[in-house]
Amino acid sequence: MKFIIKQEILLESLYHTSRAISPRNLIPILTGIKFDLKEEGLYLSASDTDISIQCLIPTENIVEVVEYGSVVIGGKYIVEIIKKLPNTNITIEVMDENKMIVSTSNTEFNLNGINSSEFPNLDLEKTSEPIVLKTKLLKKIISQTFFATSRNESRPILTGMNFRIDGSIMEVISTDSYRLAKKTIYLDKDLDYKVNIVIPGKNLLELDKIMSDDDENLELHIFENKVLFKYKNILFLSRLLNGTYPATSSIIPTEFKVQVKCSCNGLFEMIDRASLLTSDRDKNIIRLELSHQDMVISSNSPEIGKVEEKMVVDSDDEISISFSSKYMLDSIKSFETTNVMLCMNNDNSPIIIKSEEDESLIQLVLPIKTY
Repeated sequence: MKFIIKQEILLESLYHTSRAISPRNLIPILTGIKFDLKEEGLYLSASDTDISIQCLIPTENIVEVVEYGSVVIGGKYIVEIIKKLPNTNITIEVMDENKMIVSTSNTEFNLNGINSSEFPNLDLEKTSEPIVLKTKLLKKIISQTFFATSRNESRPILTGMNFRIDGSIMEVISTDSYRLAKKTIYLDKDLDYKVNIVIPGKNLLELDKIMSDDDENLELHIFENKVLFKYKNILFLSRLLNGTYPATSSIIPTEFKVQVKCSCNGLFEMIDRASLLTSDRDKNIIRLELSHQDMVISSNSPEIGKVEEKMVVDSDDEISISFSSKYMLDSIKSFETTNVMLCMNNDNSPIIIKSEEDESLIQLVLPIKTY
């Protein structure tokens, strides 16, 4: 294998591909990136068995192709080497089957590689009718729901994001059993089959880092135990989580006795200031009290002191409820609207955060009992 390529073009694809390499992987071949030069271009592939990524650099983006071939090179080293080379033409040549020479006019690296035949088959097949989304929309879905996934591996299913599609309605749900985020969007066309899959949240976060915030199309190809995302010249394969995601429709109330409209920024700042006097030991608990059009946010720590924040609201209802300031701040921050609605039924009911300006997003935070 031998070819000449611009440093910046190779580096961008290497960055994307290297996201599939885990530093904790004990299998040597999976710590590498496979270079596979074919007639259509240079394929760069990596996998940690949880996710697999393949990037194609088309032949027209390669300065010169001298000889086709393939090799696997240590991912950590090749990325750092290309990153530190000047933005000029780079010659890459494989000698004696597994020796890679990376050179410019003034620099030469000799790297030991691994025979590409040992690299696993990534099985990047596609379906005939993929689901098509805009990358800008998928990035928004991830940013508005990922934070509610669980970080606790004791219930692996809750570390993922639940994608449900029925007809043209797609719901994406995340919960760690203390809070819940739900985003609803409408697809361009009806699906003739139902979808109910759970994608690991951390995998979607890696995909989010690859995608640009634009209106490019992205394809979802869904299989029984995996999902393939096709974006530009990038294929991103993720395993699916096994198990049944909790039924969440019955958890989210639809009728409320108390509804309070608040400035999104104003409410966020009040809770943020009140949280300054909470501690980890207290689980960042703050209290909301509503009475005679006054909404008071307060926190009290015996060791630190207490704080009260007051806002005038258009409500004559009365309620007193405690919750995690961190969970509430995460939920409010996910809205890109001027106002939000806090919806409750009693002191022990879930708190629903939604917006009249964006009915596609619902956040839920469970109250915390204080004694």
